Amino acid sequence: EKVLEAKKAKVEKLTEILKNAVSFVIVDYKGITVEEDTKLRRELRESNVHYTVEKNSMLRFALKNAGLDNVLEGTTAIAVSNDDQTAPARILGKFASETDGKFNLKAGMVEGQIYDEQGVVALSKIPSKDVLLAQLVGSLQGPIQKLAALLKAVADSKTDEAA
Repeated sequence: EKVLEAKKAKVEKLTEILKNAVSFVIVDYKGITVEEDTKLRRELRESNVHYTVEKNSMLRFALKNAGLDNVLEGTTAIAVSNDDQTAPARILGKFASETDGKFNLKAGMVEGQIYDEQGVVALSKIPSKDVLLAQLVGSLQGPIQKLAALLKAVADSKTDEAA
């Protein structure tokens, strides 16, 4: 009975973590080395992503409401982010592409939207929010600089005419 209560508490905790997450990705990590896993965990930690290996039976109950219970075959780990919508997919997608099939993306969720393996792969190719903002500023900066140069040229031509 104590074991059952502990399992129920674990499922409750997992459910709460998943409900509070802005995104998560479920992966099959079978075949990666300890060195690769350590490197991956360090990169995820630096991006404020919580990565853990969970039992399929525990995750099955926690994910039941999300409609992802069919992805819990084989070894399963889950990466959860409370801050960045694409960090888990971006980091794990990059890692999966470097491991030649030893590490596979299974499914994921971003702000309530469920994604299958192909969806998570597509998410993994989206740059981080900071990079997107920098690209936006860069694309806006060019036209503004041209406008400023044009206005300066007009002002200079008006002063030349006045002289």
